[in-house]
Amino acid sequence: MEGIGGKLRAARLQWQLTLRQVEERSARLAEQWGNPAYGISASWLDRVERENRVLSATKLIVLAVVYGLTAAQLLELCSPAGANPESLEQSSSPNATLLLAQGPLEDHAKVWLPDKLVTDPPPEETMLLPAEQGVMPVHYRRGIIGNRDRSLEPMIKAGSIVLINTQKRAIASRREWTHEFDRPIYFLLTRTGYVSGFCELDKESEWLTIVPHPLSYETSKRWRYRKEIEVIGTVAAVFMRRVA
Repeated sequence: MEGIGGKLRAARLQWQLTLRQVEERSARLAEQWGNPAYGISASWLDRVERENRVLSATKLIVLAVVYGLTAAQLLELCSPAGANPESLEQSSSPNATLLLAQGPLEDHAKVWLPDKLVTDPPPEETMLLPAEQGVMPVHYRRGIIGNRDRSLEPMIKAGSIVLINTQKRAIASRREWTHEFDRPIYFLLTRTGYVSGFCELDKESEWLTIVPHPLSYETSKRWRYRKEIEVIGTVAAVFMRRVA
């Protein structure tokens, strides 16, 4: 897995910035903030990207501003190789049930669950919401389960909002889960639209089958894997409406 240098280079290239342009922007920040320590030279940044050098908090702050990184993205950038985002989320969770009114937890909840997504009626078809740069880590997307996509009812009802980890696309084998709440749920794109559900691959990895929940009235559906259907990612979290 790439280190912080590779991640910083990817962030720079995503913004289509050269090393010299980062140096110029950091120089303007150093002037605005009245501290030359905030300046970053192109040659130093090049070594960081190539050699995964350790960065000070000052330099990280400057690069976060230049690249438009959120606090969550900055945390992911600094996480050790192999760190599990879900475990980091658990480490920063409250120790008791709370009614959110204000503060960082309220802000965090609104990042991926704006009020509009709850108050608007569910769509007919499952949807992938547009990516919002700077709102959450770049490999997470949000989707809404449509009224016609009922493969996972009653476990996940139509109108539910899902958080999708696009870095996890491999279909898990039967040995990797033990029960329905442990079984991975996938968000996929077919030629006719988006779908979500449990998935199985045949031995030749030629056919992908969406398997409905045992209590759902839907039937299994299958497509030619990677020809007629594409895995967008694995569902990492679900907000389910009590009444659809």
